[in-house]
Amino acid sequence: MKLLMFDAGYFWFNTYSKTIENLEDIERKEKIENTAVVFIHVESEDEIRKSNVIKSAIGNLKWYLNKVNKDKIVLHSFAHLSSSKSSPEFAMEILSLIDEKLKSKGINVYTTPFGYFSEFSIHVRGESLAKVFKEI
Repeated sequence: MKLLMFDAGYFWFNTYSKTIENLEDIERKEKIENTAVVFIHVESEDEIRKSNVIKSAIGNLKWYLNKVNKDKIVLHSFAHLSSSKSSPEFAMEILSLIDEKLKSKGINVYTTPFGYFSEFSIHVRGESLAKVFKEI
């Protein structure tokens, strides 16, 4: 799994086109202000180490939220951080589990629609920790 994390003044997105046919049709536009944003890439090797990947992801995301002093996060599936890709079904399951576990810890979580290309705009702060990459 790859995590590209940002401390953002805002993250705006608008669903553009569906990439997985059997998903429900979603038209969604949203702007989330003063948030952490994480681009998540789930890799094929994550399928055999599911529980460790989820545990490490949660630990890294909680660490990052603490470092940038945020209580909300945007989870955005971004399958462009590695050439290794899990199945879409597995990636969707992992994102859903991460969403649930973060919410159970009192964190406000916004998840962009899985299986969609979205146009987006992000304002990333300038500090060093405003941009962090983690490989799990």
